[in-house]
Amino acid sequence: MIFAIALHLLSSVIWVGGMFFAYVALRPVAGSLLEAPIRLTLWSQVFQRFFPWVWAAVIILLTSGLWMIIKGFGGMAAVGPHIHIMLTLGLVMILLFMHVFFSPYKKLQRAVIAKEWETGGKALNQIRQLIAINLSIGLIVVVVASAGRYI
Repeated sequence: MIFAIALHLLSSVIWVGGMFFAYVALRPVAGSLLEAPIRLTLWSQVFQRFFPWVWAAVIILLTSGLWMIIKGFGGMAAVGPHIHIMLTLGLVMILLFMHVFFSPYKKLQRAVIAKEWETGGKALNQIRQLIAINLSIGLIVVVVASAGRYI
């Protein structure tokens, strides 16, 4: 159980922390200092390095979370409402990430390769909006996971 909790926590820190850093620190600086070709290329390469970590986090979060629910806590009927909320919001986050990965991120990659900066800018803006939503949900999940059992 300790191993599952550790993997679960580390995966959530990597995913939510990575979104926080990208959205709150990197995005404003890149937007204010870099022209579109460099900014879009930067983001394309940043996502290329970050998204494999997110995929790993998604797999580990689902696997460890379900394992803990089934083996450690006795199934969904035995866990508190905070676990149901955490799982539901986590699934929403995963679906949003998958949409980002398979749609606007792929458009961004193609646009950067083709040097279609306006198209790339639109894709990056869509990614920004979806990451803002996912980051907000992720922060709520962190609070629910940490304090939910005390409510």
